[in-house]
Amino acid sequence: MEVNPNELMHRYKDAIYFMVLKMVNNKDDAMDLTVSTFAKAFENLERYKPDFAFSTWLFRIATNAGIDFLRKKRISTVSIDSYVSEEGEQINFEFKSNTLNPEESSIKKQQTQLLKQIIDTLPHRYKILIVLRYFDELSYDEIALQLDLPLGTVKAQLFRARDLLSNILNKKKQIDSDF
Repeated sequence: MEVNPNELMHRYKDAIYFMVLKMVNNKDDAMDLTVSTFAKAFENLERYKPDFAFSTWLFRIATNAGIDFLRKKRISTVSIDSYVSEEGEQINFEFKSNTLNPEESSIKKQQTQLLKQIIDTLPHRYKILIVLRYFDELSYDEIALQLDLPLGTVKAQLFRARDLLSNILNKKKQIDSDF
């Protein structure tokens, strides 16, 4: 089969270009893929089977080139803490760690100790409920079973305990802010 590359390029260049442009949505990439499509076609001309139209074979090469390009583009390494915008600017993200840094950990420990000291000042029945609910993380039902109290009593007393604790903490904040 006698093939004139210039004639084929002139005949199919625009159709291939616009088809690939729809796939990759970038003019430069579409032009590169158009050129590589014709290069692959001319390199593999012996594989073309005249049972099908040449344009069908050529468009299949272009489609495969576009799919391969998009796959490679998607697979390209992506940083988890930055990305490059379409304008080419690098944008960095700062992610907060789920773990506390040493300073935060120390502050949290101090706050927990202070809270435990304040809880110790509560009446015994409220103290037990707060500890079981918030430190031992028991459900209302589990607390009711453990203390052999009706569920409604547990809920009501926990409400009162939280209210009392809240009042104590607010008074403490007010005293601390006065200094």
